[in-house]
Amino acid sequence: MRVERLEIGVYRVPTDRPEADGTFRWDATTVVLVEAVADSGLRGLGFTYAAALAAGAVRDRVADVVVGRAVGEVGAAWGAMVAAVRNVGRAGVAATAISAVDVALWDLHARAAQQPLYRLLGQRREAVPIYGSGGFTSYSDQELAEQLGGWVAQGISRVKMKIGADWGTREDEDVRRVRVAREAIGPQAGLFVDANGAYTARQAVRQAERFAEFGVSYFEEPVSSDHLEQLAFVRSRAPMAIAAGEYGYDPWYFRDMLRAEAVDILQADATRCLGISGFLEAAALAHGFAVPFSAHTAPSIHAQAGCAAPRIVHVEYFHDHARIEEMFFDGTPRPSGGCLRPDPGRPGLGLELKRADAERWRVAG
Repeated sequence: MRVERLEIGVYRVPTDRPEADGTFRWDATTVVLVEAVADSGLRGLGFTYAAALAAGAVRDRVADVVVGRAVGEVGAAWGAMVAAVRNVGRAGVAATAISAVDVALWDLHARAAQQPLYRLLGQRREAVPIYGSGGFTSYSDQELAEQLGGWVAQGISRVKMKIGADWGTREDEDVRRVRVAREAIGPQAGLFVDANGAYTARQAVRQAERFAEFGVSYFEEPVSSDHLEQLAFVRSRAPMAIAAGEYGYDPWYFRDMLRAEAVDILQADATRCLGISGFLEAAALAHGFAVPFSAHTAPSIHAQAGCAAPRIVHVEYFHDHARIEEMFFDGTPRPSGGCLRPDPGRPGLGLELKRADAERWRVAG
């Protein structure tokens, strides 16, 4: 069985209400979806949350080195795709394009083998812990409390909120909102914060000390992860775990972050870091450095990949992506007991595209 063609679609889904973090605002999420179609008619599904330009990169840069390959040659296809984008730049759009194709190829391979993907990859666990993620800086106090408190009421014992409003210029407001969140979730639930790189290094240390008064145990991207020395500076002084890595586009980025001793928890995102193949390389690097590992967003993909990672502390159950995946796919894993558990009876990712439902959001492809 060989890959006969790649089918690509671009979809734009409006948010359910205005959303913002410390450094960005948005009102819609773009999904680039790839189906790897075998000559038998079997289909594998992959997707990335990325710019629509990724669809062009799939068509123009990587499709030619994938089509015609045997369905099981996922590793060889991955290497060929990485080589094919050398002259256009691997990080960013090209990496997200490769990611979507790699996920589709793994899904196709597992479907051909009639196995759930996590078992084909080498199962290490049956479920992955999650944390609820949202709490956008654009939310009112009531919206913040209802969302985070609602997750805890459902049995999700960890939640994450956005801070660093207006590029870190509203420090007292950030602390006030953290207080609102703590009151909403109670004293026992884990509270995480994410500044999306909004603070300066010394400012982040000051804020970390203030957040610690409310039991914050995880501080994501206190400063930009482009500056590993600053991230390491904050890590050495903050009274909670420092996390970063969501903007890693290849294994070498994660290697450099770990060498710099910049994080207590390494994040990776299979929809950005060259797919499931790249995600598992990042997981292996974290394991080798004895650093805890976490998955960024895309819960339907990471529930599968996370069950095969050497070590994983949690998967991000991100509000936007959980919502979109429920809209687009049958078979999405749902939280139970604070975990996501892939269905062992469904092959591949366990997802089936709701074509008619997704079609209303199609903008290209």
